[in-house]
This record gives sequence, structure tokens and C-alpha cells, in this order.
Amino acid sequence: MNTVSAKEAESESGPLGKVQPRQLIVTVYGLYARDTDGWMSVASLIQLLADLGVEGPTVRSSVSRLKRAGLLDAESVSGAAGYRISPETERILRDGDPRIFAARRATVDEGWVLVVFSVPESERARRHTLRTQLTRLGFGSVSAGVWIAPGHVHDEAEDMLARHGLRSYADLFRADYLSVAGGEDGAADLAAKVRSWWDTVRLQRLYVEFLAAHRPVAEQIASGGAVTDREAFTTYIRVLTDWRRLVYLDPGVARELLPTEWSGTEASELFDEIHARLAGPAHRHVERVRAG
Repeated sequence: MNTVSAKEAESESGPLGKVQPRQLIVTVYGLYARDTDGWMSVASLIQLLADLGVEGPTVRSSVSRLKRAGLLDAESVSGAAGYRISPETERILRDGDPRIFAARRATVDEGWVLVVFSVPESERARRHTLRTQLTRLGFGSVSAGVWIAPGHVHDEAEDMLARHGLRSYADLFRADYLSVAGGEDGAADLAAKVRSWWDTVRLQRLYVEFLAAHRPVAEQIASGGAVTDREAFTTYIRVLTDWRRLVYLDPGVARELLPTEWSGTEASELFDEIHARLAGPAHRHVERVRAG
């Protein structure tokens, strides 16, 4: 099997640019380690990443970084060295499952949630954390201290603020858009605002790139092309890693407020098709590797 160096592995491009080995590791852990109480042996992980073209030393250094970041905890089970998902990582993965596998798109009439915050300059690290977490939830920036998202994100935002100790810096509001003063077409006004709050042009381009990168495999499978369990695994992991990164950029606003040429729906349908066809065979491959 051909493998690649760390530099080559980290430069392999998907729709969002280079896919780093640690991103592949998070995908593998998120999909399969939770089947066994969050633990996976180093030997199994190295073999699975080798299937993806990543060398053993690169896997070990990437896992070490994830451990230092608090995402994985080293643990031996029955004499086998391995890593377990940390409690925080388990929560992140659990919260992310609906967004990845059952993303919700808002309706025009459900309203919005606003986060209005002010963090002192002396606490820049907290301000950075707040902005990073809001972005991860799909919020767009109205102004420096006012961020917006579809109304259904309210509970996630409340939980995030409490979990990170940021509740005292922010106020949450439910809101309706009342259009520009004197405007005749509120829907058009709001669509224009959405384009200023989020980079929908870039998001559309990324969805087009996702389709271009992964539609061929879906067409091959649909035409009856043979796919081994190992091939299903390598394809599924790469598709899911791209998709996982992409959906966190999509705020999930109502379709009526998005550009006329919008490929997000088609990309979601493509991912669902690949997931339905490859998830099972990919899981069988992982089980064989873990069984030795």
C-alpha cells in the first residue's frame, strides 16, 4: 500500500483545502470509538489511517497533539495501548451528530436569535472563545458585538455560553425582522441582510466543490460498480470529513433567503446517499481491523 509523508498528507485537498491527519482521526474516533465506550487501540488506529494513506509516525504525532489539546486521553485496555475520547470531546461529537447527519434548515417565520455581548479588552481570550463558539454554531456577525442565527439555535447558544462560563458577558434575544424602514419588499431586504451577515457566495462555491469532488463515487456506486469494504471505509471517511467541516459553515437559514443558484440541498442529498450506501461496509472494515 502506498503511504504519504506528514507534509503530503496534510496538503491533500478537499473542498475546504488541506485535510490534516488529525481531522481524519477525529472522524474515525467520532464514528467508531463510541461503539466501544470511546476507546480505540493505537494499533487499530494506525492500520485504519494507513488505509487512508497516512504513515504511522504521522498518526502518532497527530494523536499526541489531540491529547495535548484535551480531546483524547491515553489509556491501556487489556495491555493494549490506546486512546479514549475525553468527556468534552464526547459532548462535542454528540452535539454535532444532528448537524452532520440531520441538518435542519430554518423557516422564514421562525424568527432569529440574537447574541449581544461585550467582553473587556483585558479578557481578549474570552472574547476569542465566544466568537469562535458562535461561529461554530452558525452565527453571523451583524456588528462587532451583535451576532445572529436562526431561532432554533437558541438552546445550543444558551448551553454554549453556560458551558464556557460566558453567560455574564452576553444577552440572548429572540427577534423578528421588520424590514428596512420604508422598504417595500421585506423578504428581499432580509435576503440582502443574510448576504451581509454570512458569506453565502463562498458557501455556495464550497458546496459546488463538494459535489464535484464526491459525485463521481456516488455515480459509480449507483451504476453497480463494485466497492470493497476497505474502499467504502476510505471513501466514506474522506467524504464525511469534508462534510463535517462544511456543515459548520452553513447557518441553516431558510432556503428562500439564499441565492437562487444554491447547491446546498443537492450536496446534502449526495451526502445522505453516500452515507446510506457506504456507512455499513465501512463499519464492517473497521470491525475486521479491530478484531485483528
